[in-house]
Amino acid sequence: MLLTFKSKAAADILMYEDHAKRLLDLLGKDTKRGIITAAETGAAIEKLEAEIERERLLEAELAAQREAAAEDEDRFDAEERKRQAAKHVTFSARAFPLLDMLRAANAQGRDIVWGV
Repeated sequence: MLLTFKSKAAADILMYEDHAKRLLDLLGKDTKRGIITAAETGAAIEKLEAEIERERLLEAELAAQREAAAEDEDRFDAEERKRQAAKHVTFSARAFPLLDMLRAANAQGRDIVWGV
């Protein structure tokens, strides 16, 4: 199912409910219907940015482990490893559109709604 995030501060954002769930769980919001008020946008930005940084560090650590394992096994060539890495969508890539909308809503004092 698709969720549509709407705000008068930015263009609508469509996101799969499965992908939006993690973002909204971080913010303590329901996936079916909800609102992030203008007053909540600042705290929501901080939470998402902190989680993005945490995920970035975790991804870097996992990438180093995978690289070390790939060197030991040498079962994939370098090109195949690049293709495999390109298939993975990071948390920050999924979060960026909503984070961008949150920043615009925060700057303009607007709410964000979905499921309405």
